[in-house]
Amino acid sequence: MTTPKRIKADGRDIRITQTRSVVGQKQNMRDTLRSLGLKRPGNTVTRTADPVTCGMVNTVAHLVKVEEID
Repeated sequence: MTTPKRIKADGRDIRITQTRSVVGQKQNMRDTLRSLGLKRPGNTVTRTADPVTCGMVNTVAHLVKVEEID
């Protein structure tokens, strides 16, 4: 699954990969990526798709790629 416009909070595990740099982005987007545990392009984290995580992913959807973990 590639990143849709809006991620749904369904409780599944998702893999979030940073694909673009934060250079030139607003501070709130930099902070959101840091809160997700992403530091640089290519980094990957695994999170549960709860409402908080989905909100953060939707904020930086143009900077990350999201995949469901089977």
